[in-house]
Amino acid sequence: MSAGTHAAWLVDLDGTLYVQAPVRLAMAAELSLLGWPSVRFLRQFRREHEQLRELGLEGDPFRLQIERTAQALGASPSAVEATVRDWMIERPAKWLPLFRRRELLGELAAFRAAGGRTALVSDYPARRKLEALGASGLFDVVVASGEPEGPTRLKPHPGGMLRAASALGIEPERCLVIGDRPDADGRAASAAGMAFRHVR
Repeated sequence: MSAGTHAAWLVDLDGTLYVQAPVRLAMAAELSLLGWPSVRFLRQFRREHEQLRELGLEGDPFRLQIERTAQALGASPSAVEATVRDWMIERPAKWLPLFRRRELLGELAAFRAAGGRTALVSDYPARRKLEALGASGLFDVVVASGEPEGPTRLKPHPGGMLRAASALGIEPERCLVIGDRPDADGRAASAAGMAFRHVR
C-alpha cells in the first residue's frame, strides 16, 4: 500500500523530522564544555526511558522518568526536570533547523494541502521542538509524552498511535506511521493495525 492511499500520517519527531546524529554530537560538545554536572541526570533519564519502554508501565511516561531518575540519584524531581528540559528540549532547539529533513517536511505540507490529516506522536515533549523546526502548523494533533493528552505508555505500545487516530477521526487501518525506529515506531504501528514507513 502506498503512502497516497492513507487518510492520515502519524509522524514521530526525534530522528524523523530531523537528523538526530549531528544534533547529539553538537549537544555532546556543549555538555563537555558547560554541562558536566548535568551528565549523570541525563544518562539516568535515558536509562529510565529504555526501562520504561521494556516495562510498559502506565502513567505519564515523562513524569515517571523524572521521578524514577530522581529516586535513583537521590535528587529532587524539580532539579531533574529542570536539567532535562534545559539540555534535552531548550538547548537542542537552536540546532534543529540546521538538520531538519526538508524533503519529509515538504511531503507533509503537500499531503495536508491535498486533504490529508496529520498527527505528531512522540515519547518526549514535542511542541518546543516543532516550533524550532518551523513545523508547528504541519500537524492537526500532537500526542506527546509530558504534554496534555499525551500517551500513557511509551512506544512500542500502540496507545499513542491509537489516541492520535481517534483524535483525527481516522480508522487505524487508514493511517500510516512514519518513524526512524522500527523497534519502537514500527512495532507500535503494527500493534495498532497501521502501516509503517521507515525514515533512515
